[in-house]
Amino acid sequence: MSKLTKNQKLANSKVEAGKSYSLKEASALVKEVTFTKFDASVDLDVRLGVDPRKANQMVRGVVSLPHGTGKQIRVLALCSPDAEADAQAAGADFVGLDEYIEKIKGGWTDIDVIITQPAIMGKIGALGRVLGPRGLMPNPKSGTVTNDIATAVKEVKQGKIDFKVDKNGIVHASIGKVSFDADKLADNAKEFIQTLIKLKPATAKGTYLKSIYLSSTMSLGVKIDPKSVEEN
Repeated sequence: MSKLTKNQKLANSKVEAGKSYSLKEASALVKEVTFTKFDASVDLDVRLGVDPRKANQMVRGVVSLPHGTGKQIRVLALCSPDAEADAQAAGADFVGLDEYIEKIKGGWTDIDVIITQPAIMGKIGALGRVLGPRGLMPNPKSGTVTNDIATAVKEVKQGKIDFKVDKNGIVHASIGKVSFDADKLADNAKEFIQTLIKLKPATAKGTYLKSIYLSSTMSLGVKIDPKSVEEN
């Protein structure tokens, strides 16, 4: 077994094994046990009491984090010429159509989100093999296929994220940066978790929020007591 580093020992002394913390306590602790020299992302992992193999227990949705994610989200707006000016004014990093479709066919995916219009989805369908595995395919359920391109771009830039439960019943999301105030991290986490609660499938039985952990890049995970979120 490798020896624990000084920072690992310090982190272990601050986070009590097996203990569940309130959302506010966990948000403060994550900042204390992060020792990276860069501004690490803060991640939330929620294990749900659902069976993702059943269509009626699939949990998927979108949430607008009150304080954003702290990340610079690169947005590509694939839209008709009459919508280009609005998309640019809303903050889209790349705006166009055919030229970007050709770039993507050539393997270009230097973007985080693609927003498009319903009438254009026919052209984008052929890009599924490139975009699908990278989670970049526009989807009406996540608000990335819409006629209101400008509003969609603004929302994504301001911290709107989409999420989907994985095959193990876990929902994972980055909800901020270590540089955020603990209160802002708690606000973002609370908004995300309460959105999950609203999306609880009617067919899900037993405990819905099985476990919640908050962590940063390369930090210990801090266990959160679900009641600290449900009761607030």
